[in-house]
Amino acid sequence: MKPTMMTYINEEKEMSEGILAAYPDNVQKFAELASGKQDWLLVATGSSYNAALSAKYAIERWAGVRVEIKEPFPFTYYDKLSPYTDLAIGISQSGHSTSTIGALERVRKEAGLPTIAMSADTASAIGEVADLTIDIGCGEERVGYVTKGFLATVLTLMLAGLRTGEMNGSLSAVEVQVQLDSLKRAAAAIPATIARTETFFETFREELASAPRFTAVGYGPAVGTIKEFETKFVETVRVPSQGVEVEAFMHGPYLEVNPEHRFFFVETESPVKDRLERLRSYEERISNYVYTVTTRSSSQANVLGLNLTIDEFAAPFALIIPFQILAHHIAGARGIDLTNRIYTDFGMAMKSKTQPGNYA
Repeated sequence: MKPTMMTYINEEKEMSEGILAAYPDNVQKFAELASGKQDWLLVATGSSYNAALSAKYAIERWAGVRVEIKEPFPFTYYDKLSPYTDLAIGISQSGHSTSTIGALERVRKEAGLPTIAMSADTASAIGEVADLTIDIGCGEERVGYVTKGFLATVLTLMLAGLRTGEMNGSLSAVEVQVQLDSLKRAAAAIPATIARTETFFETFREELASAPRFTAVGYGPAVGTIKEFETKFVETVRVPSQGVEVEAFMHGPYLEVNPEHRFFFVETESPVKDRLERLRSYEERISNYVYTVTTRSSSQANVLGLNLTIDEFAAPFALIIPFQILAHHIAGARGIDLTNRIYTDFGMAMKSKTQPGNYA
């Protein structure tokens, strides 16, 4: 039987616990190379970009560094390299993304900076342009709509930031353990998150499957989550879908809203949460299809509460899982067979990959 998105989603708990159990050894060499570096450049595209965005604020907060994330293609051909950048990190789950490889090549040639590659395949092409290759710890994922690999990338990036902060003195041993314990609880709760999401989907199956358009709104670290929502829903559900930061939504996108619009509001415990609450209350006056995904608990049918005690900087690790499940289920409810792959020659035709993916 062919693996599906759900095959790998159901493996996320065991995978995440394995990555956490391997700390700090799995990111020790990363932290050693990153130690003393203050201005990190991350280059990635697609879900890898969204994963970097999901981990950015945790890394900055824990490691005491500045993180800039760039799409590798425009970076390679158009962007000016900051004179303050002192470390470049390329992220590619497959290890064969030509644009990310090209971006690291530019950094090495132009500035001679230390480079780190992060991939599920440490023997892949990206390792040839890096001083160090870090295994993100998910193994091979043979479904084109990545789920397990996304979560592994987010978690490994967060742990790399945590270990770097521990080594450079930005975090105490106690503070490190607090974050590790929080991530371990979130990993242990993955089966409960899956079960809650399954119930949520069955409750709203018809209105989700018939949606003409989806929008997810979030803030802070959860912006990485809503951008991966956008990627996954476009790939699988195949209706117009967008993830928009809460303040950006108020400057134009709000004007397209109509009574048929389906909304997901992504909520974490944050000083700016009231901004999201006000926007949600306003949109509930217009649309009957307003849902919330939150780290807190909830008994409301249209609120998917994960019941987690986790700070907003680590929350993206847990928040993406419901959207991975919903992407799979809504696509199925719309009659889309995701095991029937389409445009299989696209990556090679466009030279965006160095070799075809080994998909089922």
